[in-house]
Amino acid sequence: MTSQPKILIVDDEQIVRESLKQWFIEDDYSVDTAEDGETALKKFEIGKYDLILADIKMPGISGLDLLEKLKAEDPGAIIILITAFASVPTAIKALKAGAYDYITKPVDPDELSHIVKRAVDQKKLLRENEVLKDNIDVVLRPDNLVGDSLQMQKIYELVRTVAPTDTTVLIRGESGTGKELVAKAIHLNSKRKYFPIITVNCGALAESLLESELFGHEKGAFTGAQFRRKGKFEMAHEGTIFLDEIGTISSKMQIELLRVIETKQFTRVGGNEVITSDFRVVAATNEPLENAVKDGRFREDLYYRLNVFTVFIPPLRERTDDVEQLAYYFLDRFCNSMNKKRKKISEEALLFLKNYAWPGNVRELENAIERAVVISKTDEITFDDLPFHLREEDLSLSDDDKSMASVEKKHIMKVLNENRWNISKTSKVLGIDRVTLYNKLNRYHLEKPN
Repeated sequence: MTSQPKILIVDDEQIVRESLKQWFIEDDYSVDTAEDGETALKKFEIGKYDLILADIKMPGISGLDLLEKLKAEDPGAIIILITAFASVPTAIKALKAGAYDYITKPVDPDELSHIVKRAVDQKKLLRENEVLKDNIDVVLRPDNLVGDSLQMQKIYELVRTVAPTDTTVLIRGESGTGKELVAKAIHLNSKRKYFPIITVNCGALAESLLESELFGHEKGAFTGAQFRRKGKFEMAHEGTIFLDEIGTISSKMQIELLRVIETKQFTRVGGNEVITSDFRVVAATNEPLENAVKDGRFREDLYYRLNVFTVFIPPLRERTDDVEQLAYYFLDRFCNSMNKKRKKISEEALLFLKNYAWPGNVRELENAIERAVVISKTDEITFDDLPFHLREEDLSLSDDDKSMASVEKKHIMKVLNENRWNISKTSKVLGIDRVTLYNKLNRYHLEKPN
């Protein structure tokens, strides 16, 4: 429920004050009155108003003097002056002093209501803009870029830092960690967001096809080239080009790519026309390019050209705090897409998901949840609904190790080690008190290693 706009009516004639007050109360405004300028100033000090209606000719502080004093106190104050003695010089003086508008008596009710509504709407819009400016630090991100762990917060901070620039970014991380999603987040928060982000999976194309994919080709450039085709660099003009699996490209393509990144110019395959494109480069790799440089598989100059600003995405096993949020995100998505009733995840299954190593990272978790939604027959995802290969990779092959107690023991040990056996921190992470944690340590015979 929104609060009523507040209006202050300042006039030395009581009948004018009361009639205007009743008028605007009926229009659903909160109305206060003052019989002179001094009273108005005192009321203004106590509480701000969305709009002030003031008579120009009053004893003591005139309407024009009140206007100047109120504007000095609050430059954003919206003030409408009313007078029975209209003159062009007075109107000009009022508007120059910062009055929103200037009307004459007798007042036309409809005209005044229209002016006041327009002024109040303008003030509301200014406030909304201020709120938007205050929240400008919030990182826009794709819907499926999920996670609020400390590691992900650091990534959002890096995105916030580098996105407004045109700096080349290299995103690093294992397969399935969401490198393309971070690239999209960088694009969404950049000045290029109204233009396309073009994705190229460099590892999925042979060298000859990759060259045509990146630079385009002319009609007849090779067998099957029946039409001229734009390349990805040309399509990314004023936008962003995302080069995934950049470490897989050949030596020849590395040379051409370096030249294009530096000059922003290229020619289509089979063509002579030099094409200029204004693009930003974001690249990604799942292997250490430093090793490829040492082995001679990747050009050092291209490596340094790409590695201007690095964003590293940790594997899912290192940000277990995000597992539950991700699991429920995928659960809701697949329940909706399969027209199934919304489900929850059992404590046993959730504890296992948090404890599993996830070698395939977020992609593997997504597939596991999809499979669980398909086979689940109840309103709850259980341990048995998870893919068999996941459950087989639990602590050991013994049946005892598949029990709830075994999973809990493993999880407690993991959190203890992560917090260097700090009992206070561990109990806080686990969401239990210290006494409960000590009881569990005794129950599972867990002791701090020497």
